[in-house]
Amino acid sequence: MVFRDPWEQVLTSLGSNVQGTMPLLTQQIEADYDQYSLVASLDNVRNFSTILKAIHFQDHATCFATRNGIKVTVEKAKCVQANAFIQAGIFQEFMVHEESVTFRINLTVLLDCLSIFGSSPMPGTLTALRMCYQGYGYPLMLFLEEGGVVTVCKINTQEPEETLDFDFCSTNVINKIILQSEGLREAFSELDMTSEVLQITMSPDKPYFRLSTFGNAGSSHLDYPKDSDLMEAFHCNQTQINRYKISLLKPSTKALVLSCKVSIRTDNRGFLSLQYMIRNEDGQISFVEYYCCPDEVPESES
Repeated sequence: MVFRDPWEQVLTSLGSNVQGTMPLLTQQIEADYDQYSLVASLDNVRNFSTILKAIHFQDHATCFATRNGIKVTVEKAKCVQANAFIQAGIFQEFMVHEESVTFRINLTVLLDCLSIFGSSPMPGTLTALRMCYQGYGYPLMLFLEEGGVVTVCKINTQEPEETLDFDFCSTNVINKIILQSEGLREAFSELDMTSEVLQITMSPDKPYFRLSTFGNAGSSHLDYPKDSDLMEAFHCNQTQINRYKISLLKPSTKALVLSCKVSIRTDNRGFLSLQYMIRNEDGQISFVEYYCCPDEVPESES
């Protein structure tokens, strides 16, 4: 399976939308359909909430909706950015009346509302969701239905703030590898997390791909040969050694736990992109991407 840039995946995977299956909710909403800028329905709310949990390391997020899907962005310290891409085809119903719809929302409150029926429903029982947004200044409305019981939540939206542009252009990518996620999960469990930084070495020659930490017990290294069973693709053009603050990378482990594959890329500035491929309960694919600025490059190795 080709591991493409996640936004490209959204743009090229429109799919066919199916009418929602929430009869208790449709009558009132369909009567005023045209007044909404955004309407989206899901038979299984966990397919949405799981992806949002993967980027929940700050209270607030910015949501961007186009006819291709929804992108939810979270940032911290102007050094790390997480983007969740939920393509339109994942929804049973997806409609955006404008060219694009943007708003800021409290992500913590949104996740609490999405799990209002509990995070572990009875076997065979699904919580359905219909999400409606009327436009600038209006709240985001959530209609949740489980077992014939409907709950309506209204979450105030805020003026969207300008998000960082990491200018991570594919033409400037120097090195890229694709790993099975289990390999990276094992690495994070073995490396010394008392280290302030994680050093990533990517090279066309040995050690190929190396993760290093410098903690209380000294330095430790974990190497992946390019012909490892865990390595699905290896495209390294030159040796790069970059360090990243572990405190900035830790939030990405939420997405790592959920993912089946991860693409690791570095550009000519040493910026890091981690793209996680996540398969939901219905077998559909979503992406979560993290961008991180480099911390420092050791002078002796630059």
